[in-house]
Amino acid sequence: MSTRLNPYIAFDGNAKEAMEFYRDVFGGSLSVSTFGEFGNDDPAVADKTMHATLETDNGLTIMASDGPPGAELTRGDNITISLSGQDAEDLRGYWNKLSDGGSVTMPLEKQMWGDEFGMCVDRYGIPWMVDIVPAST
Repeated sequence: MSTRLNPYIAFDGNAKEAMEFYRDVFGGSLSVSTFGEFGNDDPAVADKTMHATLETDNGLTIMASDGPPGAELTRGDNITISLSGQDAEDLRGYWNKLSDGGSVTMPLEKQMWGDEFGMCVDRYGIPWMVDIVPAST
C-alpha cells in the first residue's frame, strides 16, 4: 500500500447519507463503521458514523465521519487532509514535520482499531490526520 492523500470530511450526524450520495456521484465501493461497532453503546452516537471510506475504480478516495455530540461543526472548516498507508517511516516523518510549529490535537499512537493514528494542525492552520496501517504479514 502506497501513501495516499485524501480529504476527510466531518459531518453533523449525516455522514452515511452524504457518503451514499458521493458513491452515487462517483461510483465505487463504500464501507461504513459506526461508533457502536467499536464498543460505544451510548445511544447518542452508537449508530453514528465513526469512519467511512469511499474508494472509486479510478482512484478517488473520500473519507468521512460524524462528530461526537457537542462538537462544533462549521461549514467550510469541516475538511481535514488525511495521509495514510503502510510506510511507517515516511508517515512518521510527515507527522513530525507537519506538527512542528503547529499543535497536536491527538498524539500519533496505536489506536483501538490497530493502526497508529494522530491529528494535528500545522503552523498554517491546516488540519491533518496521519494513519499508519500495520504491514500485512
